[in-house]
Amino acid sequence: MVIWIILLAMTAAAVMAVLWPLSRHYAVGRQADPDTQFYREQIAEIERDLARGVLLPNEAEAAKTEAGRRLLRATGVQAEEAFAAVGEPALRRRRAASTLALSIIPLLALATYEIYGSPQLLSEPPGARMQPQQAGNINLLGAVAEIEAHLASNPQDGRGWEVIAPVYLRMGRIEDAVKAYELAIRHQAPDAVRFANYGEALVLAKDGLISAEAQAAFEQAVKLDPSAPKAQFYLARAAVQDGQTDKAKTILQELIASSPADAPWVDAVRQELAALGEPQPEAAPAGAPQIGPEAIAGMVAGLASRLEAQGGSAEEWARLMRSYAVLGQRDKATDAAKRARQALAQDTEALKTIDSMAQELKLTDAQP
Repeated sequence: MVIWIILLAMTAAAVMAVLWPLSRHYAVGRQADPDTQFYREQIAEIERDLARGVLLPNEAEAAKTEAGRRLLRATGVQAEEAFAAVGEPALRRRRAASTLALSIIPLLALATYEIYGSPQLLSEPPGARMQPQQAGNINLLGAVAEIEAHLASNPQDGRGWEVIAPVYLRMGRIEDAVKAYELAIRHQAPDAVRFANYGEALVLAKDGLISAEAQAAFEQAVKLDPSAPKAQFYLARAAVQDGQTDKAKTILQELIASSPADAPWVDAVRQELAALGEPQPEAAPAGAPQIGPEAIAGMVAGLASRLEAQGGSAEEWARLMRSYAVLGQRDKATDAAKRARQALAQDTEALKTIDSMAQELKLTDAQP
């Protein structure tokens, strides 16, 4: 509604800009008329004579009155002549121009707006033109803020912690997700899915390494539900990490056998078995992006070569140890720990980092 009022005002302004000059009357040739100029000069001369004392005041007044009457008569004649010169034909032209302006200008304005304007935006509030992704981010942040405010006042609301934990994971706030799952478990009854999700958050916090704490969470999930797929999957990875490849294969094969053929985790389990060298009857979809074991091994080998040639920080050596452990190559992980201690022998804090990683990976042969 507001936009139409604005358009109406703009149209009225445009029409007035055209009509205003047409509505004015112009006297033709007044300044150039010799009669009127003569009488004006005569009145001025009377004023000068009065000032010099040539005329008495009553004489000057009478003379000015007479000159003024003649000036008025001359001016009236000129006005009539001017009107006659531009009279009826000019009036008809002005009326025609006015009618044209009143009818054509609004139509032209509306047609131009229809072609070059955006009338479809009139019904959209400013917020409706916001990018969907930005609007989604704002809504997510607002919802998280509301839940956090609620949990600050109700820290024993286990369900609230369970709701916000996966949101933290999607936002990349892994440590917050771990704490949220811990509180969800503490304030609710034991549940297999809850323990499995907690263990997965711990794995993500360790960059894929299955720590003793995460393994305990997965084992608790299996106790509550022996068919818990997520917990079994990560326990198989823990077995690979501990060098127990056959045990890992058994867990994964049993998981496939007990799962529906269209279960969403079946493809991931098959890929895990393929990485362990187990032949698969069905190949993964041709378009499925994946990194094969050869590529992963190549990246780990590249890191090992660089550390051997150029050295590196304690964190890089610990990453190499963890990578070997995840690949199930515990002997190489142990050897990496020994080489790290030799390279970092003069750095006490660095040695503590290596010892801590060896303990976490249960590399008993690599203990100092």
